[in-house]
Amino acid sequence: MSAEKKTIRVVAAILTYGHGILVCRRAQHKVSAGLWEFPGGKIESGESAPSALVREIKEELGIDIEVGSLFDVSTTETAAGVIQLECYFATCSEVPVSSSDHDALTLTPLSSISELSWASPDLPAVAKLLAR
Repeated sequence: MSAEKKTIRVVAAILTYGHGILVCRRAQHKVSAGLWEFPGGKIESGESAPSALVREIKEELGIDIEVGSLFDVSTTETAAGVIQLECYFATCSEVPVSSSDHDALTLTPLSSISELSWASPDLPAVAKLLAR
């Protein structure tokens, strides 16, 4: 009998600027290197999802965001464990130019996001965005 995998709660921001959505490519030193994702990170013990998202975006991208509505919650099994990803719409007046966890940031039109190679936990949110 295999051991039950640990569930890791993660939060991500869907940041739109004009006609582009901010997408980030995982750096070579990170798990899922080279795959695209929405920026965010792990929710710490005792932290709400929105406050974790504000903290993670500040740490990774150096910008302050305003968290909006919850867009999607999905669970994906990975080699690292079960990822429960909560995606929120968020706003920010500044466009980030660098990231501590990513080697590329780009504003991609919604119509083109399906052309990217996405990290598996982000795929349900991508599909839901495309279906809108």
